[in-house]
Amino acid sequence: MTPEMFDIYDEDANRIGTASREEVHTAGYWHQTFHCWLVRPEGEGRMVLFQLRSSSKDTFPDKFDITAAGHLTSGETIQGASRELQEELGLSVPFDRLSLLFTVRTDERGTVRGRTFIDREISHVFGYASDWPLEAYTLQEEEVSGLYEAELHRLAALFEGTADSLEVRGVLAQSANGEGDGGLSQADSGAASVRTVTKEDFVPHPDDYYLRVFELLAKI
Repeated sequence: MTPEMFDIYDEDANRIGTASREEVHTAGYWHQTFHCWLVRPEGEGRMVLFQLRSSSKDTFPDKFDITAAGHLTSGETIQGASRELQEELGLSVPFDRLSLLFTVRTDERGTVRGRTFIDREISHVFGYASDWPLEAYTLQEEEVSGLYEAELHRLAALFEGTADSLEVRGVLAQSANGEGDGGLSQADSGAASVRTVTKEDFVPHPDDYYLRVFELLAKI
């Protein structure tokens, strides 16, 4: 299988070459990523959607994370990377309908299955309001184990430290429910899920990353 190749950058964001996904996460090269957070309008408020990462992921498996996200492959533009919405969730949105929230650098580290990784990302963060219910999405099972949502102000309280836990509602991909073949899973065929979560159940992006996202999503 041909390895995924990413463009890599120095500390000043100058492109210095390409490297495989494994090399990028082993050596800690800076690389570009696409993030897109979805919100669902509900009355006067917003529900924020977030995915449960697959247990097979090489970074932060089984953690809650951005609704849809992915790496830019070598030579790919940020416009092209918006394919992640279609691939992971089955949602096709023209790029010009996405709202750019901000661009940020993050440096995150961890150990998965005995291997240490260094994940240095230059992330282009977008938002989009969708009125689809959770059950309407088609989940890419090898990437996404489930899709959940919570009220925006309650999620913000979790990362502000004014709440210790939060009840969230979601749907599991068929493979996460012991069914399916690891391909695409219509969310309405998966099991409904209600969980009580803490901040530690989410990928450890900086708190100010999450809070900035939530502040801007409230305006979409």
